[in-house]
Amino acid sequence: MIDMPDLSGEIARRARDLLDHGWCILPDALPPAQIRALDDELAGDFAATPFGQGGFYGSTTKRFGRLLKRTPRAAALVQHQCILGIVEAVLAPWCECIQLNTTQAIAVHPGAPAQLPHRDQDMWRGPVGEIEYLVNVMWPLTEFTAENGATRLWAGSHGVHALTEVDGVPFAAGMRPGAALLFLGSTLHGAGANRTRDVRRGIVIGYSLGWLKPYENQWLAYPPEVARAFPRDLAALAGYRQHRPNLGNFEGQCPSVLLGAHAVRPLGAVDALRPDQQALLEAYMRGQREAP
Repeated sequence: MIDMPDLSGEIARRARDLLDHGWCILPDALPPAQIRALDDELAGDFAATPFGQGGFYGSTTKRFGRLLKRTPRAAALVQHQCILGIVEAVLAPWCECIQLNTTQAIAVHPGAPAQLPHRDQDMWRGPVGEIEYLVNVMWPLTEFTAENGATRLWAGSHGVHALTEVDGVPFAAGMRPGAALLFLGSTLHGAGANRTRDVRRGIVIGYSLGWLKPYENQWLAYPPEVARAFPRDLAALAGYRQHRPNLGNFEGQCPSVLLGAHAVRPLGAVDALRPDQQALLEAYMRGQREAP
């Protein structure tokens, strides 16, 4: 675990690694016992969830989201202080605030083939090689190995290299429970084939630019009656926060008003502008007052 006095330095080092290489691993992000307890809590959900359909999701793989509603233990992954700091450092040049993109549990069953190599940023049709749109964090619930389907990554495939054809052989990110793999949305990756008799289980927590439409519809996953039980900073990550200017508002106000006791009262719209826009507006209004 990381000591608090060293946190800022660790965030800076890991953010640099992530941008330089497209991925990085925190080997001791959380205690393994904490991850085992989370895995135990999700056992019923894994058992009840049907296999996927389609070549991408995979008919030998199970997936389900809404982890913050399924178990309070998921919040420790979503709000991991060092990881949030890394994500914010990487995505800050392109947004005012980040948002939760997904919380998804994945079980790759024996016989599952390797997943199609892909870049998660391709869910949005924006410029390639200029912006980083998201950071994903893979948390193993069981040990990840090359044999059981550990996430495969293509070195040098991120950033501007996403515009060119990738050569080379991927490597499998082997990890034990308690570790966390961070990789950019521009990094080519995919689940490996499971050639063992055991199920490979993991969790992916994704964070994206706050002005994008998230992969998982957070407001349906965590409607106000659910999000009211969240700490305010967790609710903000899950979408109950405006992204200036005025994006994602409710009746012209921050959607966090829906978490309060007076959410149903009539509301008046309130400006939520970036500092540069606020300065421009004030200069304009000043000019209007001073005009003859």
